[in-house]
Amino acid sequence: MQTPNLAPIPELYVSYDSAQKLKVEAGDLVSDEIVINILRDRLADADCAKGVILDGFPRTTVQAEALDDLLAESGQKINAAISLDVQDAAMVTRISGRYTCGNCGEGFHDTFKQPAKDGVCDKCGGTDMKRRADDNAETVASRLEAYHAQTAPLIAYYDGKGALQRIDAMGDIDAIAGNLNAIVKKATA
Repeated sequence: MQTPNLAPIPELYVSYDSAQKLKVEAGDLVSDEIVINILRDRLADADCAKGVILDGFPRTTVQAEALDDLLAESGQKINAAISLDVQDAAMVTRISGRYTCGNCGEGFHDTFKQPAKDGVCDKCGGTDMKRRADDNAETVASRLEAYHAQTAPLIAYYDGKGALQRIDAMGDIDAIAGNLNAIVKKATA
């Protein structure tokens, strides 16, 4: 599968000050104003002219409206808003079980992808396994509460604009990836 060549938007918190970065690492969300200002700067870059894929943004209706305004300034609009539908319990399991090799970045999971030899990376043989501080059940549960209160209303928002695309993300990873790729290709055609 080949994905269309779109500009990557790196994790937005790289531009945060240290206090804001600590909030993100603790699982808290930063203000709309901060995220919108960072995105405004990034969308002005030339490599965004053909489009971008935003992962995790917008998170609120206020952000969605601000994004619509930003895109309208350059004659653009949202072509697809993709909802990956996952049950809450599965989300907690998926996120709280993930970790990476500190040497090469290879991803692992307590349940779904364990290294062949416990504590040793299959890719590079490294033994320095890392977990993000916010990849724990309590933080994920808190994020899900915020999602249901603040982000879930975006499903109706983008459905009303005819841009919503839903994917059942409880299934096979290859099928999910294929569905994502098909939506992105159609949206960028």
